[in-house]
Amino acid sequence: MNHTTRKYLLLIFLFWIIPGCEPEIDQPDPQTGEADFTTFAAIGNSLTAGFKDGELFRNGQEHSLANLMAGQLMYVGLSSFSQPLMKDELGFGNRLVLAEAGGSLMPVPAPGNPDPDNSENIFDTEGPFHNLGVPGAKVQHLLFQGYGTLNPYFGRFAANPATSSVLSDAMALQPTFFSLWAGNNDILGFATSGGKGEGITPVGEFASFYQMLTSQLTQAGAKGVVANIPDITSIPFFTTVPFNALPLTEQAVVDQLNSAYQEAPHISFSLGMNALVAEDNTHPAGVRQLEEGELVLLTALAGITQQGWGSQVPLPETHYLSGNQVTEVREATTAYNQLIRETASEKGLAHVDMHQRLQEAGQGIYIDGIAFGSSFITGGIFSLDGIHLSKRGSAIVANDFIEAINQEFNATIPKVAVSQVAGITFP
Repeated sequence: MNHTTRKYLLLIFLFWIIPGCEPEIDQPDPQTGEADFTTFAAIGNSLTAGFKDGELFRNGQEHSLANLMAGQLMYVGLSSFSQPLMKDELGFGNRLVLAEAGGSLMPVPAPGNPDPDNSENIFDTEGPFHNLGVPGAKVQHLLFQGYGTLNPYFGRFAANPATSSVLSDAMALQPTFFSLWAGNNDILGFATSGGKGEGITPVGEFASFYQMLTSQLTQAGAKGVVANIPDITSIPFFTTVPFNALPLTEQAVVDQLNSAYQEAPHISFSLGMNALVAEDNTHPAGVRQLEEGELVLLTALAGITQQGWGSQVPLPETHYLSGNQVTEVREATTAYNQLIRETASEKGLAHVDMHQRLQEAGQGIYIDGIAFGSSFITGGIFSLDGIHLSKRGSAIVANDFIEAINQEFNATIPKVAVSQVAGITFP
């Protein structure tokens, strides 16, 4: 027998025997454990609703945290799950897509005109709904009767926009299980406005509203899962543009800028990376350079690259968070998260530590053999607005919720196959 023949027979043998040697993976049968998943109500804000890429649109909703969770709960008894879907892929017309701009890929407005029916109240034809995630909602808003008259997203699908609350619509479902991810907007509105918009909800008020929500949701014996608040320094809206985002490579430009600010000796430039110049009404000169640890908002990027913000023109105060403001945000986040954990323990709810999870993501994680991180666009977890989850990001978080549910209630709910969910679309 020559060498070629032996090699050929060996290959035949390997193809025959290897399938028989494949290890059998023990996949436990789906079990409900100690919870009843027959009727599931998902309560929260844009993160639950499926808001992505700056907008609420149909395919984003189909890959919402709530809908992805519901798909897996079908294995353990969930009977049905309905969402107030948009009519098209443009929502109210603010969706972002990736496109080439100035030699690089940048989020730009999606072309086309949104369907005007997206803004109509749709309860009469398609309700009631199980996904009660409302973009923009704070914790107190979930309790507010008539919130549909103030929030166009809830106004579309509230049972009665003039009298319903998100909570009342949830309770009308008589849920046996619920998810609650709320509180992000109680901090985020302050942070995304550079500390110039609505203030952070005082901790005492937040605690009162949160206790009311969870008490009513569990009063009939329903079980549930709650999640805490991520640190804003974990999301690309606040981490993409560094405080020293001004590269200077020519001495002539350095000299020109130093001359322009000669009456402000506390401001100086040199070759290399330089801290951005910013407005500051608390500073004697009304202007200063940013310091390490201060956060520049993603919204400042266009002004920095196109209008000279941070160099010739001071960065507006609405586009960064000072060190004191960052501290204020972090202290509120810590207090909220302690209250959420204590409430989960007190009421026997599963608890998802999204604060820790997104910190881990910042260091890089691998799921289904795919690398993920928290960097803008390339990280894969966040959508093109730098705040909300991408489709795969929603799948990752859905699995975190499922894992917490399985652990708390001794269930065996199967997880979402993250690799089978579409990633960010590149042109």
